[in-house]
Amino acid sequence: MAAGVDRDSVEVNSKFFTSSYKKYAPHALWLAPLAFLGLFYFYPMGSILEISFSRIEGSQAAPFIQALASERVRRVLGFTFFQASLSTALTLLVGLPGAYLLARYDFRGKSLLRALTGIAFVLPTLVVAAAFNAMLGPRGWVNVGLMELFDLSQPPIQFINTFSAILIAHVFYNTTIVLRMVGDYWSHIDPRMGQAAQVLGANRLQTLLRVILPLLMPVIITAALLVFIFNFTSFGVILVLGGPRFATLEVEIFYQTVSLFNLPLAATLSILQLACTLILTILYTRLSAKLTRPLSLRPRKYTQRKLTSWRSKLLAALLVIMLLGMLTAPLIALAARSFTRLDPEPGQHAFFASGLTLDFYKELTTNRRGSLFYVSPLTAIAVSTGYAAATVFLALALGLPAAWALARNSNSKFNRFIDPIIMLPLGTSAVTLGLGFIVAFNRPPLDLRASILLIPLAHTLVALPFVVRSLTPSLRSIRPRLRQAAQVMGASPMQVFRHIDLPMVGRALLVAATFAFTISLGEFGATALIARPEYPTIPIMIYRFISQPGALNYGQALALSTILMAATAAGMLAIERFRIADVGEF
Repeated sequence: MAAGVDRDSVEVNSKFFTSSYKKYAPHALWLAPLAFLGLFYFYPMGSILEISFSRIEGSQAAPFIQALASERVRRVLGFTFFQASLSTALTLLVGLPGAYLLARYDFRGKSLLRALTGIAFVLPTLVVAAAFNAMLGPRGWVNVGLMELFDLSQPPIQFINTFSAILIAHVFYNTTIVLRMVGDYWSHIDPRMGQAAQVLGANRLQTLLRVILPLLMPVIITAALLVFIFNFTSFGVILVLGGPRFATLEVEIFYQTVSLFNLPLAATLSILQLACTLILTILYTRLSAKLTRPLSLRPRKYTQRKLTSWRSKLLAALLVIMLLGMLTAPLIALAARSFTRLDPEPGQHAFFASGLTLDFYKELTTNRRGSLFYVSPLTAIAVSTGYAAATVFLALALGLPAAWALARNSNSKFNRFIDPIIMLPLGTSAVTLGLGFIVAFNRPPLDLRASILLIPLAHTLVALPFVVRSLTPSLRSIRPRLRQAAQVMGASPMQVFRHIDLPMVGRALLVAATFAFTISLGEFGATALIARPEYPTIPIMIYRFISQPGALNYGQALALSTILMAATAAGMLAIERFRIADVGEF
C-alpha cells in the first residue's frame, strides 16, 4: 500500500512538474534577454530621463516645453521629419519595381544581385558618405572627368553639403529593405488570385490596384516604417554629406553632447526622439506579426517564372542595370579611388592620375610624425574584429533564447508584449544609446567608462533585433511533429533542442552571426561617444582621417573604407549563401 501511495505520489509530482515546465519554461527563456535589456538599455534610457528633469525647475513637462520653445530645436525637429518622409517616399519609388522583379521572376545571378544590393545597408553611414564623395565630391570621379573633358577650373557638380546628397544617400542606404521585405512577401502571394480577377474581366491595372496592392499594403507600410526609422535616426550621412546647414535630432544630440557639453538638452532631445521611434517601432512589430498570418502563401517555385519574351528580358535587364548602377556605383568609385593617387604630377591628367597605387594602404602602417600616442589603423582593424567577435557571442547567446521563445508561442499575450520591447534598440538612436551609457555607467557600482566591454555591449544592443529577426522564422519553420516524435522516444527538452532544433536552425545561426559581425564592424553613432582614444574602431578611424585636411588623410580614409566594404560584401554573400529558401525575415 505504501509503495502504491509512493508511486501515485511520484506520478502526481511528475505530472505537476511537467505541466509547470510547459507553462513556465518559455517565460524562463526571456530571463537573460530581458535582464540584459533592463541593465544596458532601460537603465541608460532612464538615466537620460532623470538628467533631463534634474536641472530644470517646474513641472515634468518643463524641459520639453523649453526645448520646443527654441526656434532651433523646432527647425531641427521639422527638418528631421521632412527629410525622413521624403527619403522614405523616394526609397519606395526606387525599391518597389525591383521588389516585383525579385518576387515574380527567377533568373541567373539573382542571389548575387540580392547580395550586392544589400552591401550598402550594413555598411556604416560614414563609408556610404565617403563612397558618394569619391564619386560625386569635388575630387570625385564624375567631377574630375567633367573638368578634364570640358577644361573647367571648378567642379561643375556641387553634391556635398546639399539636401540632394542626403536624399540620394538615404535611398542608396535603405532600398535593400524594400527589395527584401516586400520582395520576399510578394514572392509567396499566390498568382492565381490575380489570374482569377483577370478571368472575371479585370485588366492588369485593376488587378494590381484592387487585388495585389491590398495584399501588399501591410508589408509596404511595414517596410516604409522601418525605412523611416532609419532615416529619422540618420547620423553619419547628415554629418558628412549634409554639412553644417542640415541637422537632424541625431546630429543635434551629438553636437549638444560633444561640442557644447549640454547634457540636459541632449537628454531632452533624446527622449523626444525615443518617444517618436517607440511609436513607430510598436507599429512596425504589430504589422510584422500580421505578416506571419497571410491569406494565401505558396512556395516560390510555384509563384516565380522564367524570363521568356524579349520584352520581359529587356525590361528586367534595364531594371537590374539601374539597381546595380545606383547601389554599387558609389562603392566601386570608392574602391577605385583608394588605389589612385590624388595629387597628379604637373601636366598629368587627373582622371588617369598615375594609374594604380598601393600608397594609401602602405600608409596605414606608417607613423610619419613619430608620435608616442599614434594609433595605427591596423590596430583599429584588430580592435574592431575583437569587438565584433564579442558582439557575435553576446548577440547569439541572448538572441537564440528570445527567438526560441517567440517561435514556440508567438500568439501568447506575453510574447506579443515582449516582441516590440526586443525591437526597441532598432528604433533607438545610436547616439542616444551612447549618451545613455555615458550618463548611466559613470559611477560605482557600474563604473564602466574605462572598460573595453562598453563597446561590445552597445553593439549587442544594435545587433540583437537583427539576430532575433533572423532566427525566429527558421525556428517557426520546424515541424512540431519532429519534436513530439523525439519526446515520445524519451528525449528530454534539452536533447530535443540539441538534436532537433539546433541542427535545423544552424544555417540561420550563421546568417544571424554574420549580421551581428558586420553590424558591429560598421557601428559608428554610439561608438563615437564611448570609444576610448587608444582603442578606436574602423569607423572612428575613418572619421578621424576624413576630419583632417590633406590628400594623404583622405586617401587613408578611402583605403580603410574599402577594407571595411570588402568585409561587409563577404558577409552579405555569406548571408545569401546560408539563408534558407522560403524562410526569412529581414
